[in-house]
Amino acid sequence: MTDFDKNAVRYLSNQTNMRLFFGVFLLPLLLTAQFQDYSISSIPDGLAEGADAVVRYQGGHNAGHIRERDQMEVEAVRVVTVLNEEGQKFVHAYCGYDDETKIEGLSAVVFDANGKELEKFKERDFLDHSASGSGTLYSDSRVKYLRYAPISYPYTVLFKKSYETSDTAFIPNWYFLDGYNISTEKSSYALDVLFDSPIRVKQNNLKAFEVKVEKTGKTFRYVAENIKALKKEPLSPGFNAIAPNIAWALEKFSLKGVDGQAKNWEEYGRWIYNDLLSGQANLPESVKLKARQLVQGVTDPKEKIRRIYDYLQDNTRYISVQLGIGGWKPISAREVDQVKYGDCKGLTNYTMALLKEVGIESYYTVLYAGSGKRDLDPDFAHLSGNHAFLNVPLETGDIWLECTSQDAPPNFLGTFSDDRYVLKVTPNGGELVKSKGYSPEESKQVTKAEIEINKEGQIRGKVQITSTGIQYDEKFDLPQKKENEIEEHYKEYWDYVNDIKIVKSDFSNDRDQIKFTETVEVNSNNYISKAGDQWLFAPNLFNRNRYVPKRSRTRKTQVVIKRGYVDEDEFVVALPENVRPEKILPRIEEKTDFGQYRLEMEYTDGNKLIYRRKLTILPGVFPKERYKEYREFRKKIARTDNSKIVLIKP
Repeated sequence: MTDFDKNAVRYLSNQTNMRLFFGVFLLPLLLTAQFQDYSISSIPDGLAEGADAVVRYQGGHNAGHIRERDQMEVEAVRVVTVLNEEGQKFVHAYCGYDDETKIEGLSAVVFDANGKELEKFKERDFLDHSASGSGTLYSDSRVKYLRYAPISYPYTVLFKKSYETSDTAFIPNWYFLDGYNISTEKSSYALDVLFDSPIRVKQNNLKAFEVKVEKTGKTFRYVAENIKALKKEPLSPGFNAIAPNIAWALEKFSLKGVDGQAKNWEEYGRWIYNDLLSGQANLPESVKLKARQLVQGVTDPKEKIRRIYDYLQDNTRYISVQLGIGGWKPISAREVDQVKYGDCKGLTNYTMALLKEVGIESYYTVLYAGSGKRDLDPDFAHLSGNHAFLNVPLETGDIWLECTSQDAPPNFLGTFSDDRYVLKVTPNGGELVKSKGYSPEESKQVTKAEIEINKEGQIRGKVQITSTGIQYDEKFDLPQKKENEIEEHYKEYWDYVNDIKIVKSDFSNDRDQIKFTETVEVNSNNYISKAGDQWLFAPNLFNRNRYVPKRSRTRKTQVVIKRGYVDEDEFVVALPENVRPEKILPRIEEKTDFGQYRLEMEYTDGNKLIYRRKLTILPGVFPKERYKEYREFRKKIARTDNSKIVLIKP
């Protein structure tokens, strides 16, 4: 018997009778996983096709036993064959722990392409690191993970973990596909709820898959086999939106020693308000006085919000605090004021307290943050989200405050938190609402340029770029960059302009109008190609869109354009006295369901060329059959933006 099996038997022999019963179920799975043939040749036909990795086996009690409101036991086995470097991210050989979660077993075995054992790892061989990022001041969350550098591909990792936790607010979902470009040979899942809490179950995106289900009361068993990889395609939906999975939520749960009870979003919000936020909004009297002084004589609520938000940004900074319930409960407003820092929860709660002091009601709001626009599920309430910000309802419309940013204007949400379902926490309970989104016209970039070409064909230009909405989000941090970083930014943005030199750049950030303006002076000595008396000149110098998505001949997923925008350009080109265009570009106008493109050009009596262009991209979800049509639209834009004309000397 191997050390792996001896440890498994020794572990099981120390458990209660109920856990011995559980072991009778689990041990054959462990032994099967240990001695199965993991050679590449044993992968079933079709599973390696289009995959970076194959899950050979995933099983055990992936969620395990939930014995009490504050006692959950998890045991899991995972075997992954990594086919190439991209597949390494799917090994998932790690286990997190903290004061509430104790690791009881951790091991791994690595096999070569022929299924021959290469190396074994015990718990002491796993690296132990903080589970929080560099912006965290202190945290009790840690993770043990396997770092294995393969000599060659493919290779296989058999990984086993077991742990106990008092946190039952999060029951691991069953994902039998981990992401795009990974397939699954066999995945099983077992869950037993052994105390009196109701449990809710939701199946997501299972229609296209064959899943074996056994359910008796609050005992669940699932198996899925031979699931082929889903290919990551251009403009695919986020994997969370299409991932086949099953989710659970206890109506009676525990989180970091705090009991909760909820069966819908209203009740979850009420629990957050009463158990996590209550008592955390008290401010020192001196700060209350300061807040009132900041808005003295001001009647406009928007101006009050702006002044309080400016005070927050000038006097605090973001530092994560993830200790115990602090991973979910904000530190008090009094403490934030004292130490001048906080995480998203603490800074949001602090801002809420300041606004309340000046007579403005606001609401702590929970969301999934990130550019992928992940919603809280309107149909399945459970403790979720990874960020908090502030909602301020006014008669004229909601104001949103990103309290962790020291730069963002009030009522501006970038791609981190825009346009998704979020949970607004009120004294009466939780309410799912949509965060602020931006129409294409609101996410607008206007580029104007005055360009002069001298008799040698050298170019001098002054460009002004004004951006709003999501396009503002991409620009407004430019003033914080170093001079060489700014130069590199423009050289990359205009990388099609040969020998471009950035002479000067200035920025104006209008926080009230949420408008960012760049003024850039450039020159180039080699932009124009010369052939005798003819010069080849591309009129679109400063906003050439060359994006064309890759071909997708057998597309499986819908076409998702997450955000729309508008680009509007006008370039005035002064030609040398002895040069004129042989012919200007013809007028083009293209209208589709994906957006519009318009180009027009004129040659004036003053020997000037005027180039006008407008591109609108519309957000939306389109059938997979229309992908080719969208790609043709983008090809036409790229081709036209790259168009050239001939300048001649009469």
